[in-house]
Amino acid sequence: MNPKTALTSAPIVKTLFFFALPFLIGNALQSLNGLVNSIWVGQLLGEQALAAASNANILLFFLTSSIFGIAMATVIAIGRHVGADQLDAAKEVVGTSAVFFLVVSVIIACMGSLFTMPILHILNTPPDIIGWADSYTRILFICIPFSLLFQYAMAVLRGAGDSKTPLYFLMLAVLLDVALNPVLILGLGPVPELGIAGSSLAAGIAQFLSLALMLVYLYSKKYFLRITADDLHFLKANWNIIKLLIMKGIPMGMQMMLSTASVLALFHLINSFGSDATAAFAAVNQLITYIQMPGIALGGALTAMAAQNIGAQKWERVHRAAATGIGLNLLLTGVLVILCIVFRDGILSLFLPAKGNALEIGKQIIMATFWSYILFGVTLVMAGIVRANGAVIIPLLITVLTLWGIQIPLAYYLGRQYGLSDLWRSFPISLTCSALLFAGYYLSGKWRKTSDRKVEFRLIRPKK
Repeated sequence: MNPKTALTSAPIVKTLFFFALPFLIGNALQSLNGLVNSIWVGQLLGEQALAAASNANILLFFLTSSIFGIAMATVIAIGRHVGADQLDAAKEVVGTSAVFFLVVSVIIACMGSLFTMPILHILNTPPDIIGWADSYTRILFICIPFSLLFQYAMAVLRGAGDSKTPLYFLMLAVLLDVALNPVLILGLGPVPELGIAGSSLAAGIAQFLSLALMLVYLYSKKYFLRITADDLHFLKANWNIIKLLIMKGIPMGMQMMLSTASVLALFHLINSFGSDATAAFAAVNQLITYIQMPGIALGGALTAMAAQNIGAQKWERVHRAAATGIGLNLLLTGVLVILCIVFRDGILSLFLPAKGNALEIGKQIIMATFWSYILFGVTLVMAGIVRANGAVIIPLLITVLTLWGIQIPLAYYLGRQYGLSDLWRSFPISLTCSALLFAGYYLSGKWRKTSDRKVEFRLIRPKK
């Protein structure tokens, strides 16, 4: 494969759109995969099994959030070196991060599988589902290396400017996972019945096979960042690179965890208004997941794109990419928001009783909040740009301030002081503040003045 990439030279609008599209499709596939697997577990094993799987998946999400940040740091480091034509440096990042992800994933697998039951007790797992949760979670931990290495391999490809290949193998993993779930849960043909453990094993097998086939494909195509026999010296722990990945990755992972924790805090508040309010917010939260997808996809794509252009010192192109990303977000997220507002009755009826109070509450939430998710998409775009230069602390502080300093306290105040209908105003207020703060930070140019450009991301000199 040619190491030259369109991310630093081709027309920006077309390049960004088609580079971000696989991110968007991949996010949608993963959400759909989780939904289908929940249906398999719930329908085949019952609500207790579904509750057990949900408990384990929350634990897995918090684990993978920190790993997500480190994977994103890998994308940035590789992108910077590829953009600067420092292929040996990029390979060193690939080799070091491969060793790091392998070691970390094995440690998590061993510790998690050994201490599954104590972990479940710490999470206050209900006694009637703890047996189910133990079986499901233990297999989940054992299969963690396949999951994390698969995510790592996709991150390497995206950092190098290839978002299509990860999508193809992600599609394969999703199809295998969905197909294997009923086979392993029920035990069809020569396959023994594994119950709920079969669901987590299905995911592990699917990711292992997809990872193996991806590596075979990349080596058969002589991918330019592959580690060959001559590159084995790159497969070592370069502690400068590991330090960089952790220092830049953990803050990005913390942003993801703080966002999830804020949703849990909101559920805690909304639960106090009764089951109708909880059901309405749960249904709307499903829609919000999809409303956010264009912004998330554009932010991820822009991180890789900006990293390569920063490495190539094409700053004007970085700023044009940011403007293009904002424009695409306004278009894509705007269309989704308009569709949800116009067809809110029909969409909510898929989740809620057609004539219940929950449906009316759901419509209130949509009308009060959905427009502000266009601004949230702008935030995601600007966050994707600034983190490409290693600026991760200020974005983390903005997240802490707007979620935990504005949205959550304001939601509790408005909800308890004025009632449920006023609670929703906390959403657009916090999302508007977030967009304004990110815009101010981006326009200030301070994110360009990090030391990363000269020191941290230029760890290895290209061989002469």
